[in-house]
Amino acid sequence: MRKFAMAAVGGTLAGILATTYVAEPLLAQEGSREASVYEQLDLFGDIFERIRVQYVEDVDETELIEAAIGGMLASLDPHSSYLSPDDAANMRVQTRGEFGGLGIEVTQEEGFVKVVSPIDGTPADEAGMESGDFITHVDGESVLGLALDEAVDLMRGPVGSEIVITVVREGEAEPFDVSIIRDTIKLTAVRARTEDETVVLRLTTFNDQTTPNLEAGLKKQLEEAGGMDNVNGIILDLRNNPGGLLTQAIKVADSFLDSGEIVSTRGRNPEDGERFNATPGDLVDGKPIVVLINGGSASASEIVAGALQDHRRAIVVGTKSFGKGSVQTVMPLKGDGAMRLTTARYYTPSGRSIQALGVSPDIVVEQPRRDPNTEEEEEEENTSAARRTRSEADLRGRLNNDSLSEDEIRQIEEDRAKAEAAAERREEDYQLAYAIDILKGLSKLGPEQ
Repeated sequence: MRKFAMAAVGGTLAGILATTYVAEPLLAQEGSREASVYEQLDLFGDIFERIRVQYVEDVDETELIEAAIGGMLASLDPHSSYLSPDDAANMRVQTRGEFGGLGIEVTQEEGFVKVVSPIDGTPADEAGMESGDFITHVDGESVLGLALDEAVDLMRGPVGSEIVITVVREGEAEPFDVSIIRDTIKLTAVRARTEDETVVLRLTTFNDQTTPNLEAGLKKQLEEAGGMDNVNGIILDLRNNPGGLLTQAIKVADSFLDSGEIVSTRGRNPEDGERFNATPGDLVDGKPIVVLINGGSASASEIVAGALQDHRRAIVVGTKSFGKGSVQTVMPLKGDGAMRLTTARYYTPSGRSIQALGVSPDIVVEQPRRDPNTEEEEEEENTSAARRTRSEADLRGRLNNDSLSEDEIRQIEEDRAKAEAAAERREEDYQLAYAIDILKGLSKLGPEQ
């Protein structure tokens, strides 16, 4: 027994010694790292003072410090940034849905400013800016090497003033200039309309107005259609929607889900993770949904598309989305400024992260690019083809169909008009026409399918 006790004591002492030996290098390493941080801060102070005293021109100390803070945050990822008091105020205005500018959402890629998407109905959209465009110069000044916020500042200016942006676009041999007149951007978060028997909900952004606009627009369209029974489905058009508020993305997805997870976020520490679940209630009572996405669909748009796709509540059509799978938290700072910091990644209900991968559509449908030089030729060809197409009804002396009532004849004429309208829609917006055709096909299967 005494030998056993001695062995136990010896084991305990050995454990203490081993712990001491391991802990000492760790503590030394931590102390060394802390000392290195303070040395770097001293170095920063030294450089700051030399610039302030010895630079060839007078400098604004506040601007120097803000630039240093901005550079520190920009080194983390393209979406973390410092917001000056003016920028923070502008951001708060943007989430309310009205602000001044061009109307484009941008990010940074390999030093260049890249357009995530133009916002519908804005000067940038009307000037022909496209998702994926690279902006190389603003009014002749290169933006290469500038922080994203600095490049955005160059694009800001008084409402009514002109700006010339130099663009590099895939498929174009040479860069070209785009002239845009700055304007006050008034966002209509959701535009609702009915195409044939399909309600189309076009979501342009996720701000405080999104969910109320969606509910009001959907209600109006259903009332005009004479009720839910007269609608064959819903299209959520999220193309070129750059995202916005996480809370609004959750509410939009919840509008069409009765239960289950919508999205989860996971931060640096496991205990910081959150899960957001749907609540009972589907605005369209289970009617089929098609979600349209493309390379300009980012962030909150991808949350909605991913949630409805994973729950098999919607068919996702279009092209792969942008792939922004991170969450930014805006933290107020002293002096009315703020810091936008990436604090988490988000995951779809199936547990997949779309960061840098995007949401892949269930059915890939490219939007054909129209060459303006050939549009007139195509129109002439279509007109000629229409003239060449003849049927029994065009023949002189044909027999009349005596089995049709006046109502049936009128229905046939209405169907023909719808077919012609659908053909025109395919010319104007092939992806949307494809989505409408899917819902038409599903409605023919009946409620059981």
